[in-house]
Amino acid sequence: MRATLGNQADASGHALGQLLDKIAGHKGCGTSGGEGKASCGSSAGPADMAPEVWEKVKNHPCYSEEAHHHYARMHVAVAPACNIQCNYCNRKYDCANESRPGVVSEKLTPEQAAKKVLAVASAIPQMTVLGIAGPGDALANPVKTFRTFELIAKTAPDIKLCLSTNGLALPDYVDTIKAFNVDHVTITINMVDPEVGQHIYPWIFYRNKRYTGIDAARILSERQLLGLEMLTAAGVLTKVNSVMIPGINDRHLVDVNRAVKSRGAFLHNIMPLISAAEHGTVFGLNGQRGPTAQELKQLQDECEGEMNMMRHCRQCRADAVGLLGEDRSAEFTSDKIDAMGEVVYDLDTRKQYQELVEVERQDKVAARESALQEIDATDIRILVAVATTGQGRINEHFGHAHEFQIYEVGSGGAKFVGHRRVDLYCQGGYGEEDTLPSVVRAINDCHAVFVARIGGCPRDELQAAGIDPVDRFAHEFIEESAIRYFGEYFAKVCAGDIEHRPRGDADIRQGAFTAAA
Repeated sequence: MRATLGNQADASGHALGQLLDKIAGHKGCGTSGGEGKASCGSSAGPADMAPEVWEKVKNHPCYSEEAHHHYARMHVAVAPACNIQCNYCNRKYDCANESRPGVVSEKLTPEQAAKKVLAVASAIPQMTVLGIAGPGDALANPVKTFRTFELIAKTAPDIKLCLSTNGLALPDYVDTIKAFNVDHVTITINMVDPEVGQHIYPWIFYRNKRYTGIDAARILSERQLLGLEMLTAAGVLTKVNSVMIPGINDRHLVDVNRAVKSRGAFLHNIMPLISAAEHGTVFGLNGQRGPTAQELKQLQDECEGEMNMMRHCRQCRADAVGLLGEDRSAEFTSDKIDAMGEVVYDLDTRKQYQELVEVERQDKVAARESALQEIDATDIRILVAVATTGQGRINEHFGHAHEFQIYEVGSGGAKFVGHRRVDLYCQGGYGEEDTLPSVVRAINDCHAVFVARIGGCPRDELQAAGIDPVDRFAHEFIEESAIRYFGEYFAKVCAGDIEHRPRGDADIRQGAFTAAA
């Protein structure tokens, strides 16, 4: 069975590779994809939801954890103005050196944005979603936002339309959102208690008046929750983003989770605060720290029982292009697009790619289910880190990894639970000894790290830290490999060869999140 599945996977992977080679020659643009199956932010499939909902999420990289390995998104920076101020935000224009929301290299008119979308979609057939996420607020710039959507709907009707908003103006535009066939909206909701909100938002500008303090937070919260209820009634899928700020709203986000679930939110994305002095934000300058990866996971785990959690967010720039976790916007600057001349929208190639993704998806699911049948039920679970460039496979060298994807594995399967950004260990072909300890710290709660290749020195250091470096599953499916590894691990535990011990407990106990609880 496994050999047959492997042959099928190799065939579909080869076909995807051939198609991507073809795309790479098209105007110099191309990339490798990733995993396919849609999941509503978890591991759900078409049997777990209404058909019309499945169609909306199955190839949306933000609304489906597994789809984000295969499908790309792009943001167009047509919305520079904002109607609130957040203590974690500092919008920067003409900035190529920071990877966080609110930052762009160039602002676009709706006409420039529409031309850019066609160029990107023709060069990157896995780009299925167009979002407007700033650099300010999409609904604080309604004319530019909806003009952009109008132009794209005419020329590229197969692309899903999304917008992100702070929610202050949302109730005024729900009917317009529905009329423009915008099926996905993200609202950033960091509090439902104005006492908490006053520490996050210095001011809002509402109905031609500036409000501050508790009054500002109260108005904002009321408008956000009303807008969410209206979107739910209109049948628009809504994702709620929340920024986890230790000591300010970390415990309160449990209440936020319950509140947004009760009002029909489809997905909740709890993100870590990005806080560095060089960003120039209030929190960055006053030393407010962000959560550790373990603290973030603990909160996400606590909220997951209430509703689906998104754990694969990369907190993208407002002009991001490509798969989540990569940014190819530098390939599609206005001058480069102008130099392309007339752009021909290659719908046929886009369809071919997505058909092959569906084949890969089926192979992956079958391989995972086959591996699960070989494991007895147990409550034991472990974390594994994975180096991957996409396609749901273990296909990256340890030293080349910018991040590791983290999976929680047990007899019930392998569940994606987050990602950890790390410094590159290899620079110009050489290992950098100063960076290896930071990599180990980033994945110190993992029992193993799966890689395509790894050198002798980092292998020894990982083993000394109690992390098993695994390269025997190179280029195989992540979930199938993780389950097979867990089966071997569990067999050793049952035989008494090793003692199971969760890793990283000390780090969690010492974290401020647990202390605050």
